[in-house]
Amino acid sequence: MKKFVNDPKQFVPEMLQGIALANPDTLRYVPAYNLIHRADAPNNNKVTIIQGSGSGHEPAHVMTVGRGMLDGACPGDVFAAPPLDFITETVKLLASEKGVLLLVNNYTGDRMAFEMAEEVAEADGLKVRTLFIDDDVSVKDSTYTVGRRGVAGNFFVMKAVGAAAENGADLDELVRIGEKVNSVTRTMGIALTACTPPAKGSPLFELGDDEIEIGVGIHGEPGRRRAKWMPANDIADELLEAILPDLPFESGDRLAVMVNGLGGTPISELYLLYGIVHQKLADKGFMVGRNYVGEYCTSLDMAGASLTLVKLDEEVEALLAEPAEIAVRIF
Repeated sequence: MKKFVNDPKQFVPEMLQGIALANPDTLRYVPAYNLIHRADAPNNNKVTIIQGSGSGHEPAHVMTVGRGMLDGACPGDVFAAPPLDFITETVKLLASEKGVLLLVNNYTGDRMAFEMAEEVAEADGLKVRTLFIDDDVSVKDSTYTVGRRGVAGNFFVMKAVGAAAENGADLDELVRIGEKVNSVTRTMGIALTACTPPAKGSPLFELGDDEIEIGVGIHGEPGRRRAKWMPANDIADELLEAILPDLPFESGDRLAVMVNGLGGTPISELYLLYGIVHQKLADKGFMVGRNYVGEYCTSLDMAGASLTLVKLDEEVEALLAEPAEIAVRIF
């Protein structure tokens, strides 16, 4: 294993420190709880939005803290849910008078930790709601999930509720918007290689040089099937044939389209895949209203990509178009 790492146990804290040092005017770092939060949080004029989950999926979620998206993120170790005290202390520190919304990807460990944190916070008199995200169409259940998994589609939920919170929406309205966006968002991923967690030092699973995993999870969980490598055109067909019937999406729908890299795929290949998907969608009568190409929810250094489609209406598209100021930026 060759990575930029010192002690693997310090991988996450050293990453978080780097994020804070790179954004001294807008972010604060609380090492005791792995907490990255907005410098101006809590703000009693808006609902506080918090997401946790494990590390290893960056830029989700610690690099999406900022105006128009998250108020704070408290990750666990790589691919591990944050401890209960990380979440409860984060909620206490960032709670505003308008309440707290917890956004949680649907995995067993995350569900358990955040549901317990909500109970603790409510017992302390705080106003808290939890929204689970489950956009992955590849499998209904796995060892790591109760129902569908939450993957890159969580970005659209974060963005929409973040924009609405910035505009003054109350907690009930944010839950309505988040549930609405989650209900029209579908994702599936394909792995070309396995990822290597720093603490393990070797690939998380075995995948032959000529094999791909169709429907892989963001922690390397098995997908629908393992297959021989195929050209990008055929990979695009695999993804679209799984995602389009699932909602179902219908010809004439206006869509947001995200091609998300899993950490080890060049941006050139992601744009190649996007171009193919865009043309295939146009041929089927879909209109692409918004597009996103890059790394949004990764699996460390896994080579591969996921495709997310979101059915747009005026409300959702307007919220996605609102500005956000987060650590991930081009300039």
